[in-house]
Amino acid sequence: MKKKVCIVTGTRAEYGLFYPLLKRLKSANEFEIRIIATGMHLSPEFGHTYKEIEGDGFPVDEKVEMLLSSDTETGISKSIGIGIISFAEVFGRSKPDLLIVLGDRFETFAAAVAAFIARIPVAHLHGGEVTDGVIDDSLRHSITKMAYLHFTSAEKYRQRVIQLGESPDRVFNVGA
Repeated sequence: MKKKVCIVTGTRAEYGLFYPLLKRLKSANEFEIRIIATGMHLSPEFGHTYKEIEGDGFPVDEKVEMLLSSDTETGISKSIGIGIISFAEVFGRSKPDLLIVLGDRFETFAAAVAAFIARIPVAHLHGGEVTDGVIDDSLRHSITKMAYLHFTSAEKYRQRVIQLGESPDRVFNVGA
C-alpha cells in the first residue's frame, strides 16, 4: 500500500523548491502524492499560480482559501485561524501518513498546527534558518517544534534545530 504524502505550498517560490522533491516522490512509485495549494497560489492578483503546478503534471488535490486581503496583525491572525480549520477538514478527509511543509509562512504554520493536533507526522524543510527581527523566526521555530522530521539547508541550521531540542537522528542536512 502506498504511503499518502501531503505537500502544502502557498507560493511560486516555495513550489520551485518543492519541485525536485515532487519529481522524486512521483518516480519512486511508493507514494500517493496529494498537493494542497493555498495562499498566493489561489490569488488572481498573483496569477493563480496553482495552474503552473498542474501544468507540470502534478494535480492540485485541494485548495485551501485562507488569504484575507488585510496584511495587518488582525488579518494575518484571522487567516491563520481560517487555515487551521480548513486544513483540519482536509486532513480529516484525506488522512495523510505524512505532511511535508517548507519554511516559515503563516500558511505553513496553519497546516502544521492542524497536522500536529491530528497526530499526522510533519516533515519540515528549511528549519533552523534565521531572519532577524521578524515574525518569520517565531513561525519557523514553532513549525520545527511540531515537526517529526527535519531537513535543513546547511549544517549550521541542522545544529540550530538540534539546539531547539529536536532529536539529532531526525534532523538531516540535505543542502539547499
